Parts: sequence; C-alpha cells; structure tokens
Amino acid sequence: MREHQVQCLLMGGQACVLYGAAEFSRDTDLAILASEENAERLTKAMQALEAEVIAVPPFLLQHLNAGHAVHFRCRHPEAAGMRVDVMSRMRGVTDFPTLWERRTTLVMDDGTLCDLLSLSDLVQAKKTQRDKDWPMIRRLVEANFFANRADPSPEQLTFWFQELRTPELLRDLASAYPALAEEETASRSLIRHAISGDFDLLTSAMEDEERQERLQDQAYWLPLKRDLERLRRQ
Repeated sequence: MREHQVQCLLMGGQACVLYGAAEFSRDTDLAILASEENAERLTKAMQALEAEVIAVPPFLLQHLNAGHAVHFRCRHPEAAGMRVDVMSRMRGVTDFPTLWERRTTLVMDDGTLCDLLSLSDLVQAKKTQRDKDWPMIRRLVEANFFANRADPSPEQLTFWFQELRTPELLRDLASAYPALAEEETASRSLIRHAISGDFDLLTSAMEDEERQERLQDQAYWLPLKRDLERLRRQ
C-alpha cells in the first residue's frame, strides 16, 4: 500500500493487535478513500500482490460507496493466501477524510509506517452484530485505560466514559471523576449506575446497549445483503 501510495487505514484484527488487544487475524482489513485516483492506486497494488476479487461485489466505487466490502485474495509468493478486504463506508463511522485526519501512525520494527484507524474509530467500527467483536471492544478500551490511567488526557477520559464495557472500571472512573461522570450521563445514561455503584443495573444496561447496537447493525446490513444476493444471481 505504501509503495503504490494507496490512501488507506488498517483496521480489523491486525489493528487490534497493534493497539494491544491481541487477536489472531487471517486477513487484512483496510478502510480506503473511494476516489478514482485512489482506486487506480489500489488496483496497481493488488496487481503487484497478484490478487484477484474472490466474491461479490466486484471492485467498483459504486459498491464501496454503498457500504459493501470488496474481498481480494493474494497469490504473490510472499503473501500467498492472504485475504485483503477493503471498505470505505461503515455503519456509525464518519467519512474517510475525517478518519484520515485523526488516524494513528505507527512505525513498525522494520521502519515501515503504518496508518491505522484511530482507537475511537476502530471501537466504533467494531460495534457489529458479530459475537467476536464485543469482547474485542472491551479489551481495546481496557488496554487503553490501563496504559494511560495515571495521567489521562481529557479526550481519553471522555473516551473511557463513553466506551468502557467493564463495570468495575467504569465505577472506579466515576468515583475518581464525579463531576465529569455527571456530565457524561447526558450522552450515556448507564453511567448513573456506575455512579451509584449498582453493578446489577450497570451490567444489565451494558447488555441492553450492546443488544441495541447489534439490532441496528442487522438493520443496516439487511438491504446490503439483498443487494449482494442480487449480484450473486447476476
């Protein structure tokens, strides 16, 4: 991607690994800018990887803009069998130019730069109907909490209040920052249970929150699945 100057951001399981919430991943998930120029660059990168599209939809901007993922399989000896999935739109996630502006850039062991979705955007992208994503959200936020709790920034505090899925940690956070906890209840009402220390109600509210996100994701994908079925028949 770097060699061909593809404007893209690593997400999915490999991004989770780099954020300290280890997850084994057999594929590479990328958010990409859906523009003609960037699509040409990605095409050249896929050609260099000897990759081909392995499922519907075909690699067309109209499908990326509709919210579909395009799936490639690499044949190059140095990446044989690797699947690369690209998307440009995801439910509840902002537009790519904004994602790009607040990306995280890491330097790998060999000096290669790697652009990732920001942690908050990665967490939002993980709010799906899939069972495996919710434990990962919890681990991602916990890893960030434990790494930064000694001296958190205002942005990190807000992120934790809005995204922590561990009742004990949310209670401790509310106890340490009571004024901010009260403020954050306006956008996440279950924080009130963390303030009161009622673990049963807090746990139940978190389960309800997750259930609602799953239902919204199912509703989001329903017309997209119908579209995929139409493309398969064609």
